[in-house]
Amino acid sequence: MVSTDWRTAGPAVAPTARLELLPLRVEHAEEMAVVLADPRLHEYIGGEPDDLERLRSRYRRMTAGSPRPAEVWLNWVIRLRDEDRLVGTVQATVVDRIAEIAWVVGVPWQGRGIAREAVRALADRLTEGPVDTLVAHIHPDHHASAAVARAAGLAPTDRWHDGEIRWERRLDS
Repeated sequence: MVSTDWRTAGPAVAPTARLELLPLRVEHAEEMAVVLADPRLHEYIGGEPDDLERLRSRYRRMTAGSPRPAEVWLNWVIRLRDEDRLVGTVQATVVDRIAEIAWVVGVPWQGRGIAREAVRALADRLTEGPVDTLVAHIHPDHHASAAVARAAGLAPTDRWHDGEIRWERRLDS
């Protein structure tokens, strides 16, 4: 069990060869609004990019934490060190020892293994904490996200949620 109280401070994630995962702050919204502005990022999840004010508002809610006492929100931005810039996000919602994870990398940085590296680091860190299962929901046609999940040790299940396949990694086996 990790000594960090995940309700007050998200667990630190060790830097990887190229990346730092920094706890999300409202101040990240300005740079992230540019990273997340491409409508192609919504191809599989629907919706449209947030403008700067909506993103700031969303980041305020996210950094305030879940209003549900039994649920913990953990959110990081991905910083690519050699470019000294933010390039995406990773997140986990933890309830009853299950961490539902998600990620997004801006279009200009896709195809470089950044999501794979960040999600592996996140998964490794979560396995050190009060988590027994990692879960991700992935659109059946989103092959890049499936590859990221597989690299983090998740496998597809026969369960579906809102048109997406539930991927899972049990940490006790």
